[in-house]
Amino acid sequence: MSENFKTGFLKALCSIRDYLPEIVIGGGWVPLIYYHYLLGDKSKDSIRTLDIDLMVKDKTSATWINIDGIYQLDIIEKIGKHFGIHPLIQEDIVNTGQRPKAEDFDDYVYIVLKVLYQDEDKLKVKSEQISLIIGKNFLISFQEVEGDVFSSVRDRLRKGKGRIRKMGCDYLTYALMDAIVDNYFIILETIGETIEALEEELLENPTPQTLQTIHDIKREMIFFRKQVWPIREIISGITKFDSPLINESIAIYFKDIHDHTIQVIDTIESFRDVLSSMVDIYLSTISNKMNEVMKVLTMIATIFIPITFVAGIYGMNFKYMPELEWPWGYGVAWLIMVAIAISMICFFKRKSWL
Repeated sequence: MSENFKTGFLKALCSIRDYLPEIVIGGGWVPLIYYHYLLGDKSKDSIRTLDIDLMVKDKTSATWINIDGIYQLDIIEKIGKHFGIHPLIQEDIVNTGQRPKAEDFDDYVYIVLKVLYQDEDKLKVKSEQISLIIGKNFLISFQEVEGDVFSSVRDRLRKGKGRIRKMGCDYLTYALMDAIVDNYFIILETIGETIEALEEELLENPTPQTLQTIHDIKREMIFFRKQVWPIREIISGITKFDSPLINESIAIYFKDIHDHTIQVIDTIESFRDVLSSMVDIYLSTISNKMNEVMKVLTMIATIFIPITFVAGIYGMNFKYMPELEWPWGYGVAWLIMVAIAISMICFFKRKSWL
């Protein structure tokens, strides 16, 4: 790559994270160049001076162009025209509410995926749309914001480890998709730890906030499943496209992603089952606590029923009641009521009701 070419590229960039020089080694290694663009807000408008013709689709090398920020429509349009991307696909790239999907065109394959993140409290799952355009000797990735889950892929490219430099853009696509799916497992592990903590809280001291947290996680699991489920269809579509852009030898790697996706979905379903059972446990625990309270109150009321009966008899204002004239009548009445209470308490304990 000439120095003039590199200089022209640097003038057009807001940010370049890595530059991977061409590496050509015997045995069919594919030269691969990586460029990173940051399309910032209007204050960072140097990218608008980009000479899109510098993005040369070199027939002797595979090029990965990663673009962060998709809201500068003129830049997206220029890239689309340069690489022959259909205007409807350009609209799908900037409209981030797309369902994960894969579409096969004559000159490229278009894939939409969702990268998932967690917020600071590790409860809410957020998504970011990533669009991949796979051409004959180029791969373009469009991301909503800066920052992604592809650091492991960049490290492998930089160090030249494994098959990633031996294969073309189809294998690089697999590597990126695999990194996205692997990130799902990390999120599920965090959610699993949260569920375990909730289980302990359920058994020790459940509160209304515990129930609210369970419902929040259930809602996030539904959202998670909605983002992951279409990946199965994507993998099936990619392996059935019969596209020259996807080598048959790479199909087995995509099937590996399919297997991982099934594992993710199974884990999500098991988490949903656990959360549903936790709601039942919460309701049962609250019901048991209520029953314990009602049992205590019932015991107290039962003890006072005969005492109230005795007090009611001697509280009547009849003129002729012989016990009212007894010198020890008041004390005897107290002794009777205390004896009744003690006897009933002993009876309850003997029955293991207390």
